[in-house]
Amino acid sequence: MAKAIGLDDPDSCIPAPLKDFVFDLHDTVRRSHIASEQANLYTGVYRDLSTKYFAQSAWPSPESISSECGGDPLFLAFYRELTHRHLHNVTRISVSDRIDGWQVYRNLFDLLLAEAPNTATPSSLYILPSWAFDILHEFVYQFQGFCQFRTQTVANAVKPGGNKGHIMEAIEVLGKNRDAWAVETVLFYLHRLIVVGTPQGKAPPIVPPAYKHMAVFASVALSRLECLLGDYRASLRAMDDMKDKLDNGNTIVKEVFNARLSEAYHAGVSYLMMRRYKDASRVLGDICADMQRGFKTGQLRKLPGSDQFPKLFDRMVALLAVLTHVCPAASKRLDDSLNRIIRDKHSSQLAKIESGEEGYEELFIFACPKFVSPAVPDYQVKEGDGANVSNAGQDAYRLQIKQFVLEMNQQKSLRKLRSYMKLYTSIGVSKLAGFNDTKEEEFLARLVCFKHKMRQLEVLEDGSGNTSNNNAGQKEQVDSALDIHYYVVGDMVHVDEAEKQRRFENFFMKGIQTNGEIIKEVEKIETVF
Repeated sequence: MAKAIGLDDPDSCIPAPLKDFVFDLHDTVRRSHIASEQANLYTGVYRDLSTKYFAQSAWPSPESISSECGGDPLFLAFYRELTHRHLHNVTRISVSDRIDGWQVYRNLFDLLLAEAPNTATPSSLYILPSWAFDILHEFVYQFQGFCQFRTQTVANAVKPGGNKGHIMEAIEVLGKNRDAWAVETVLFYLHRLIVVGTPQGKAPPIVPPAYKHMAVFASVALSRLECLLGDYRASLRAMDDMKDKLDNGNTIVKEVFNARLSEAYHAGVSYLMMRRYKDASRVLGDICADMQRGFKTGQLRKLPGSDQFPKLFDRMVALLAVLTHVCPAASKRLDDSLNRIIRDKHSSQLAKIESGEEGYEELFIFACPKFVSPAVPDYQVKEGDGANVSNAGQDAYRLQIKQFVLEMNQQKSLRKLRSYMKLYTSIGVSKLAGFNDTKEEEFLARLVCFKHKMRQLEVLEDGSGNTSNNNAGQKEQVDSALDIHYYVVGDMVHVDEAEKQRRFENFFMKGIQTNGEIIKEVEKIETVF
């Protein structure tokens, strides 16, 4: 690996700007607590120094700069995490680096929990919401990467042929560190950070902003982790619990767009997999509409990680294509421009579905997260043991896709039933059963199944069309996602349109946006009196 700034030992001669950066950052973390200064250092100065001195190498070790922060162990743990994250971005990571990353986060979280606020020793710590989110987002990201790496390494070890030297070395390191990135420990740290950052008891100590930020974004990270593990109910509950415990938890999430994006994407996937199609379309539709406006105005280009936004936008649009096809009522909630994007991008896949070919699976594989299995594989493997070794990581991924495809195959036959019923106001049961190539007795069960499948929990909306979100959490009710209403009397099926709600908010929002643009143009006009 190339050494920083062309030196044999980057710790032997640290540039003055780097020393100033560490001193000033420590000051904002421990003493001044000035958010604007910390934001400039964290997002501006740090990025510039990384580009100038450490474009392809590691930052100096914490020990070499400890004198600039008085040897503060907690700040040095933050510095170590920050520089380790940089190393992951600019170099090819080895198995040892992945194990070291686990120790980096364990050390940071242990020190954070040890300095947890209480009435006797209040903490003087302050970090930005964006910094807190980056730490916890990277924590789950590295856990995900480690799970994928170890299962893939074992799978490669049993394949016949090829030079297996470096693979067997990695297997040996993994075997000696079986407890690294253990899912129960990852979950423990996230849950403990949530507990220490939220008020507890009748007379709780004042929670410093840093711990409150860590608690909020630990909830976001926990929601993402549970989604990756396939526990969708727990994924949604993680965010609901945070909103119940913290009055301004939603506000803090909205301050960091990347956090809001992560929350919305994983909530949308969880709602989809739980057959809550209207809630999934609401969550994904809202964030996609905001991103669409951000792309037009250029605001999103100013945010960190903006190069990934178009990819995630496309994935969420693919999920919306599935939702609007399975649940046509969902498309009525979306902005007209989003419906146009869905048609432009995915009309071919939707046409395949209409013609009886596979299309849902293709969309879901493109749009879904990379599910992982937390199970530790058997490292005592040899070449040729492929028949006895299961690639658990791929098994977890394939299992979620299989479950999704199974549900969509059932929805496909129900969609065909809906298309026939949309043509009639009343039709005989036997005739409709004949259209669907089904016996009359079996067809009556299918009619009941259709209503059951489309009856789902839904978050209530207030009078303005916004979802209810008060201190008591979101209120939910069981409702139908069908856009038609039907019932059977004797041997006749009677069909009518579901109750239509006249919604005017889109009209007024577009008018407000147009007026805002006109006002901006008027303000640019120079007038002379």
